[in-house]
Amino acid sequence: MVTNIKTIRKACRTLVRVVAMALLPSAVAFAAAPGITGPTFNLTAQAAYISQPDGAMLYSWGYGCKGAPAGYAPAAIKATFCNLMQVPGPTLIVTEGQSVTVNLTNGLPAAVGNTSILFPGFQVVTNCPTTLTTSTSPLQPGLLTCEAAPGATVTYTFTATSPGTRAYFSGTQGDLQIEMGLFGAIIVLPANVATACKIGLHASNLTAEAFWGETDFRLAAAAYDHPSTCYDREYLFQFSEMDPRIHSEALAQVTAAGSCAAASPGCSLNVATEPYHPTYFMINGRSMPDDMDANYAPQYPHQPYNGNPHVHPGEQLLLRIIGQGRWQHPFHEHANHVRILARDGNLLLTPDKLSLAGPALFTTTTTPGLAMDGIFYFTGRGLNWDPYGHNPSSSDLSAKLTCTPDANGYNTGTPTAINYYEWCQDHNKPLEVVPFGDVAGGGPVTLPDSNILTNGPWYGGSPYLGPDATGRAVGATGTTPPSGTIANPPSSEAAFAYMWHSHNEREITTNNIFPGGMMMMLLVDSREFVIDESN
Repeated sequence: MVTNIKTIRKACRTLVRVVAMALLPSAVAFAAAPGITGPTFNLTAQAAYISQPDGAMLYSWGYGCKGAPAGYAPAAIKATFCNLMQVPGPTLIVTEGQSVTVNLTNGLPAAVGNTSILFPGFQVVTNCPTTLTTSTSPLQPGLLTCEAAPGATVTYTFTATSPGTRAYFSGTQGDLQIEMGLFGAIIVLPANVATACKIGLHASNLTAEAFWGETDFRLAAAAYDHPSTCYDREYLFQFSEMDPRIHSEALAQVTAAGSCAAASPGCSLNVATEPYHPTYFMINGRSMPDDMDANYAPQYPHQPYNGNPHVHPGEQLLLRIIGQGRWQHPFHEHANHVRILARDGNLLLTPDKLSLAGPALFTTTTTPGLAMDGIFYFTGRGLNWDPYGHNPSSSDLSAKLTCTPDANGYNTGTPTAINYYEWCQDHNKPLEVVPFGDVAGGGPVTLPDSNILTNGPWYGGSPYLGPDATGRAVGATGTTPPSGTIANPPSSEAAFAYMWHSHNEREITTNNIFPGGMMMMLLVDSREFVIDESN
């Protein structure tokens, strides 16, 4: 199928409209910020194949675990694994002030030559020799850091001096090795969580989650040692791209070299990395829709991390975002701006250190090598209708819930209420002119017949959160949402879905096929739907 830019734009806009009010299967897996814990990490660089939704298997290089790691985080996530190679590499999770040791063994084919790791933002000490007695020393000073020859192990040590999210990546022939997949993330947790995170709205959100039977999957209560960086959920997104020609050429040269002796004449690669024409665009090593499958899904043995954020209204999402490729990626998070907290672990504050000074971004443009932390939230403010379908004339008690505004206009008095954090100005405000069920009428919209407008298991057709509100909206004989869908019966999840995607339209394709690439879905779930991030 030939698709031009105008067609992509139209399809993109249509998809946003279609999924902005959606049902998703209750079996969908959720995201978090999974990784391995230290402070000592035994890593290896290896070659393997990663998969793409079009069926391609890309020969790649990546960091992985040499033996079992000390532990996994969050601890509540089950069925974890850390293979010898993965893309991105294992997320390294440490605490501020810890002395971190990373032992890297070069397990790449001999023809690849040396490899290494850079840890920007930290003062790194290596076991690299200051002088070389022979040209075949297993450890060699490179242009940027100490490098390990094939089969050798280099040790990097540093102190995790400050909290935040940062990238790590190869410091050896970066135009090739980073392209091939040698990159990952390191998360430094604050040593002292502000007491402000244990009171107020953050404590209320924890109360609400506990009431509905949810588990806390955060790595910490705050991103930094500052009360303005408290959060309720977190997600790590690493954006990268790949040019399959480079990967094919690397494989051909590695195969031709065979089992050559490292550093011997002819035992090397000469892969052209220009001109650069990537056709695969990935979030956490996967392209849409693969990035919506579970973390540690067995069908992705070398791509363990997903990208599939879920949230309840009012919850503060900490987004950890890293540009790991060669290109900038203007990634747009629909439904709100992202307030940037920090870049590369540097908290952005006013001169008095009391208030946040980072910008609110429409797109979090990921510059190569740059990491940023930001806060995103959804409240329903600005929808201009009651997203819960309240109706004081309804016979359903849950349709008569009250909304008592706090100083900011939100319903925060009872954290266990289904409509906790509702924007009270729109309470009882109808959306539908002619409702199918018992929701109030008189609004500006006549809902279309979903069987005419669209099809597929994701589209619910209802503009209301929660299965109860959805059911009351359609009545006993309503056509919206469509009956008989396989994966999303109206009695289960009813959420608002927002497409998060790159604003570079080519990057929402997989090998030039739309939709795909750098795309995922944000699900805003009603409070009674349990967000389970354990898979």
